[in-house]
Amino acid sequence: MAFQDEINRRRTFGIVSHPDAGKTTLTEKLLLFGGAIHIAGAVKSNKIKKGATSDFMEIERQRGISVATSVMGFEYNGYKVNILDTPGHQDFQEDTFRTLTAVDSVIIVIDAAKGVEPQTEKLMNVCRMRKTPVIVFINKMDRPAQDSFTLLDEIEEQLKINVRPLSWPINNGPDFKGVYSIYDRSLKLFDPSIQAIEQGIDFEDISNPELEDHIGDDAETLREELELVEGVYPEFDRANYLEGNLAPVFFGSALYNFGVQELLHAFLEIAPKPQPATAEERVVKPEESGFSGFVFKIHANIDPNHRSRIAFIKICSGTFVRNNVYKHMRLGKNVRISSPTAFMAEQKEIIEKAYPGDIIGVPDNGSFIIGDTITEGEEIHYKGLPSFSPELFRYIENADPMKSKQLHKGVDHLTDEGVAQLFTSQFNGRKIIGTVGQLQFEVIQFRLEHEYGAKCRFEPLQIHKACWIESDNNQALTEFKKRKHQKMAKDKLGRDVFLADSQFILQMAQDEFKDIRFHFTSEF
Repeated sequence: MAFQDEINRRRTFGIVSHPDAGKTTLTEKLLLFGGAIHIAGAVKSNKIKKGATSDFMEIERQRGISVATSVMGFEYNGYKVNILDTPGHQDFQEDTFRTLTAVDSVIIVIDAAKGVEPQTEKLMNVCRMRKTPVIVFINKMDRPAQDSFTLLDEIEEQLKINVRPLSWPINNGPDFKGVYSIYDRSLKLFDPSIQAIEQGIDFEDISNPELEDHIGDDAETLREELELVEGVYPEFDRANYLEGNLAPVFFGSALYNFGVQELLHAFLEIAPKPQPATAEERVVKPEESGFSGFVFKIHANIDPNHRSRIAFIKICSGTFVRNNVYKHMRLGKNVRISSPTAFMAEQKEIIEKAYPGDIIGVPDNGSFIIGDTITEGEEIHYKGLPSFSPELFRYIENADPMKSKQLHKGVDHLTDEGVAQLFTSQFNGRKIIGTVGQLQFEVIQFRLEHEYGAKCRFEPLQIHKACWIESDNNQALTEFKKRKHQKMAKDKLGRDVFLADSQFILQMAQDEFKDIRFHFTSEF
């Protein structure tokens, strides 16, 4: 297949939502369509003791939440589909923000009963900043739900985006009868006893009296609501969607595999192929012949038996070829990638070639960090992968002196992943972990014990903000570090970080030291 055809048939997207909206279940059902899995982990059966396919870390299975982004690819109807299933929990939003830099479009999953939740708003803000096209899937229609028009109003108001329904539900909860697909003019009837792919009944003309044969008295209500939809919402305009100004909306129930196929079919037709990527030097187009890509995620212990560490690279341009020599921009040296892998959650296979839009996993011995650029030789650096100033801080202490080596290695690997940030106090040499949520401390503690055989304990530390500092005035910088030496630390890259006790102290420092620049993300 020609290079351009390979680009055109790729769809790389992220699935995001508030926790419990059904995002991981939707991911599973999409994988079922692709034949990538043959049994859904969400099936409630005593015979099948299986977690969701995309939740493959032990702690995820125990907690029932996603804490790391899973990368999965499959072939469907001539398309190569790459899905990135992200954590919904707000304590892991940084991982989700970074993932959104590696996708060309997004599906937002919303719980039909709860509507738009705060975490969904934050994620939408990131999509808006990057002008990422968004499709909305309103899930759990088989349960009692809010009025459909009310939900659409809420999405427009809180997510600040125009919407256009491309399917419409017939009731909800126990009375849910199915959806009418506005996109392909067909009726899909819901039967909870059959979790098979629903077969649509063509209904070009909904005024046809045969509609009553299928949905009875609800036919007239459906006609009225569809008339209202056509009158209130703009026509679906793909260009408007691709610019990030219009969100198509679908209704369904991921648990019952209902409404998922039409979502997938419409998505494949309207979603963007791989898009140009912005580097510091210039905009890079996928069609360019020279290979380039960037590391957006690192995952330690994807296979705990082998202590393997994988760097995930999003390919932005050119063709990646196994065993070719590429340039690692940050280190300024050549690297040969001999065993690149494609992923189906924790299942992986060696690949020979990959194209723009694809995500490949590269075995990593510690030479990659998040944000690294790999090219065929051109000096370019991809941007847009900052670490944010943490919200919570703890001293980390070794709880088992016999395992200090394992603890050091585990902390090093996990902080490389972006789960948390590691700082070393310049005052007392103690290690400090910074996170954006309490749950991350539990994840670190759990993974250190179960993946590295090391035990740790956390001690409280009252810090308001971590600020990266720099100055063109060396004398001012030296004076600042001398005056604030008890609150100075170094990050993993050896950069100066000021740990401010409170907003008041931070403000005073900013007022007093005018020559110092204070940064609240690590990318400056």
